Amino acid sequence: MEPLKEVISTLRAKRSLGQNFLIDPHILKRIVQSATPLEDCTVIEVGPGPGGLTREIIKHPAKEIILIEQDGRCIPNLEKLRGYFKGNITLLNADALTLPLHTFGNAPRKIIANLPYNISTPLLLQWLKHMDDFESLTLMFQKEVAARLVASPHSSAYGRLSVICQWKANVRKLFNLSPGAFLPPPKVTSTLVQLTPRFPRENVSWNALEMVTKAAFSQRRKMLRSSLKGLTTEPQHLLEQAHLNPENRAENLSVQEFCALCAAWENSLKEESKLHSLKKERPQVK
Repeated sequence: MEPLKEVISTLRAKRSLGQNFLIDPHILKRIVQSATPLEDCTVIEVGPGPGGLTREIIKHPAKEIILIEQDGRCIPNLEKLRGYFKGNITLLNADALTLPLHTFGNAPRKIIANLPYNISTPLLLQWLKHMDDFESLTLMFQKEVAARLVASPHSSAYGRLSVICQWKANVRKLFNLSPGAFLPPPKVTSTLVQLTPRFPRENVSWNALEMVTKAAFSQRRKMLRSSLKGLTTEPQHLLEQAHLNPENRAENLSVQEFCALCAAWENSLKEESKLHSLKKERPQVK
């Protein structure tokens, strides 16, 4: 197998694709070990680039490996790795944002990825919508983004991403990586994070949680009775239905309290819809 550094030397990282190639062999091994066991799994790697992580993944007896790489320059080197894996490798030259990865291969599915930082959050939100179709996501983020994923209420890092992520998944920070583990070295520290499906989960809709958290955190320094005016004309009544203090701020609410607020909002929408239907059905007096 051609040395990884020689492969990387033939590629010039593209800033437009958010490329920072992992070059430390000990880190590469540690990342893949964090996602094990891979036996009988469909392993999906997003943005393999020169194939550093791929070389570690193929050392394990996964059921199937699916590689998704947008940069066509990397495809020939990734093709060469097929001969070192006894199972099936599917290689797609495509943008992961356009693909329904939750339908790829057979369960259990695991994603392992050194994500391009410029699209890491949109990718994560896309996968979280279908979190139950994955066994785990082992992903690299900027340290600041990772801090938001695991943030607790009453902290400055706690926000919409924290709430949505922790509603759908159990989230663990595994370890930090210095810029020197990459080529070219990024200007930030990176953090490896692992997410697994969270059960039991409060029964609210994705859309409701998106809308409620958007309204609540759009003016995070204001009390909920004010910040929720963009969501409802009667925020005080909504908060009473959810048994929440109207003087609280968004950053003070737990994930469970946000879910209670979502349930109250969805119920209020149903009541409004019923009233609207009754008015339409009521015969007009001439």
